[in-house]
Amino acid sequence: MEGADPDLVDVLERLVYGAVGLTTVTIEEAGSAVDLTFAQWRVLVVLGERRSGIRVGVVAARIGAAVPSTSRLLSRMERRGLVRSERDAADRRATLVRLTPAGDRVRRRIVERRRARIAELVADIPAPHDLAPALRGIATAFDAYA
Repeated sequence: MEGADPDLVDVLERLVYGAVGLTTVTIEEAGSAVDLTFAQWRVLVVLGERRSGIRVGVVAARIGAAVPSTSRLLSRMERRGLVRSERDAADRRATLVRLTPAGDRVRRRIVERRRARIAELVADIPAPHDLAPALRGIATAFDAYA
């Protein structure tokens, strides 16, 4: 943390806590039709970035879980029709996973609900003209964990 502004770190930590809480509430609000765990949500986010599919090991690394646990998680999600897995044509030992149209709809529904909640939260907060570019820089630094 050397060199980092402690006040900035504190504010960002509060934002991260709030964002996780807001996401959890939004998933719950989506109801029983969605019925996702936070780990499953993370999978939808990771897979939503790449339409061509991602190797199971990469998904595991991105969600911070072991490959066997991720494989079981993906199997449950596949049975529910949210993801699809297939052998990688370039390396038959590897498995690629991608969102199904149903999984993408669930992901988009939660993102839309969360964005609406965020818009409500910040609607009355005056923002300086340079806030968005500054936050964009911070978001870019956080992208490795998205």
